Amino acid sequence: MSMPLMTGRYRPWVMLLSLCGLLLVGACKRDTIDPDAPAAEPVAALQQIARQLADNDLVGYARASVPPAQYTRLQTAWDEGHSRWPLTDLPLDGQLLPMLAALSAPDAPKRLQRSFDTQIAGQATGVRQAAHSMGLFGVQYLRNQTDYSEAERAHYSQVVDVLSRWAAAAPLTDKQRAKTTITLLTATARSAGLSTDAELQAAGMEGSLRRLGPFAKALKTALASYGLSLDAAMTGLRGELVSQEGDTALLRIQYPLAGEQIEAQVRMTRREGHWYLARTLEETDALLKAADEAKAAVAAQAEHDAQLAAEAEAAAQVKEGASAPAKP
Repeated sequence: MSMPLMTGRYRPWVMLLSLCGLLLVGACKRDTIDPDAPAAEPVAALQQIARQLADNDLVGYARASVPPAQYTRLQTAWDEGHSRWPLTDLPLDGQLLPMLAALSAPDAPKRLQRSFDTQIAGQATGVRQAAHSMGLFGVQYLRNQTDYSEAERAHYSQVVDVLSRWAAAAPLTDKQRAKTTITLLTATARSAGLSTDAELQAAGMEGSLRRLGPFAKALKTALASYGLSLDAAMTGLRGELVSQEGDTALLRIQYPLAGEQIEAQVRMTRREGHWYLARTLEETDALLKAADEAKAAVAAQAEHDAQLAAEAEAAAQVKEGASAPAKP
């Protein structure tokens, strides 16, 4: 997502709002779902994923998101450098490592505080305008995205709209709050020790997720101090089964976000006896297919190189034999 506004002084804060808002699942508004009604099996599976995010259990979240056999293949793909799932599920996932690197730099607390003091503090009107513009641009951007289904575009558009209203009213320019937030995020980012792809590779998938758990908690704590509780959204998720045909189910879900109620329709797929988000399975299936193709290409190239080396060695031996002096 890019626009003139996001290249200016408010870019880090706007990106942070986008990152956090789209971590959720859900878009429209109808009757409230009965929280006391027994959850259908696919609803319970979705609530389990949400609870693990609320508990900052990123490994548990990953394990619950895909079937066991696929999870093992995803670990292998990570180890071989072909995958960074589930980090790639994050919106603006390409900004995760740069953000962690910036937050974990030795001078990060002073530099970020100085930047806040000179560019954000006291600029309440500018921040409100930036939040409003983000909402308008974000909704327009999502409407033109062909990668999302109509239901997903409706959901994400509502999330962006709600978050822009929250940001316009939140105390984002408060200096003391910013100082506390900067201290918390820089310390936890430094403790994670993950600011490069090489460090993710070395830590492995589960190792990286475990080290990122405290950072996820710190990020949510910081947002809660500004009046945005992602944990409340996740633990407050309710759902009901709209329809089911074989191993495919359609759910209607609701969750609270920034004082508003968000609703969405979500597709679930049953695989190996358990229910999963259909979009997650589609994306990881495609990722693993690409990883298998990349692995096969590497193996084919290695075989080709080995064959060329063997042919070169054989040619050298023939040449050496031809040039040797004849015996008397």
